[in-house]
Amino acid sequence: MSMKGKKGIIFGVANDRSIAWGIAKKLLSDGAEVAFSYNGERLKRNLDKLLADYPGSKLYDCDVSSEENILKVAEQYKAEVGQCDFLVHAVGFADKSYLEGQFLPTPKEVFLQAMDISAYSLVSLTRAFKPMMVSGSSVLALTYLGSEKVVQNYNVMGVAKAALESIVRYLAYDLGPEGIRVNAISAGPVNTLAARGISDFTDLLKIHRKIAPLRENTTPEHVGGAAYFLLSDLSFGVTSEIMYVDGGYNTVTVGPISAYDKE
Repeated sequence: MSMKGKKGIIFGVANDRSIAWGIAKKLLSDGAEVAFSYNGERLKRNLDKLLADYPGSKLYDCDVSSEENILKVAEQYKAEVGQCDFLVHAVGFADKSYLEGQFLPTPKEVFLQAMDISAYSLVSLTRAFKPMMVSGSSVLALTYLGSEKVVQNYNVMGVAKAALESIVRYLAYDLGPEGIRVNAISAGPVNTLAARGISDFTDLLKIHRKIAPLRENTTPEHVGGAAYFLLSDLSFGVTSEIMYVDGGYNTVTVGPISAYDKE
């Protein structure tokens, strides 16, 4: 099984530590034609450096909070690439001032912005790119355990990820009759640019690798392998699923007591 001849787009590569870049490298190394979105010139410069060894990759400036911008990018992609065998949603944002302390003080505007960019954008992107999808196409989103269990300081992002996971199920139901699959990967904490905006994130990494059955932190490469499966024809019978790639952390209620001593 190969991704050669498959074409698609990834939203959300920020730098070489991004989970989305771990996915991209796996797809590119297996022959897929991958387009990328960025939001702003700084992120474009990062992508240009990452893609130095992959000439010809299409890049699109996209603010996923703008329906007009999304539709413009979809039209550009249709004209330049044509088919969309896979779409990866690795986009999320919340005001980091509210990724610490209690969830209760979260202002309405912060809540709505997080929901718009981190969750609703999956609906917008899928709707815009669906005309280029055929039976066998696959949509993949990224989520985290804080969607279903309380993770200190994750706060409004946890609520947004819960919405995202529900959206995955409803989109999978809508698109299933056309052979289009929609899934999500719930990755363990990865030391990405976005994750470092969460207060005490380094402590979360330490606890994770002491408690997860595999006793190691999740890497972009771990997620890339699982994403390859979900985006390829290997997973043709899989849709509406949340796949955990977290070393088994989500299965543990209380790990070794010594793990909670972060010293």
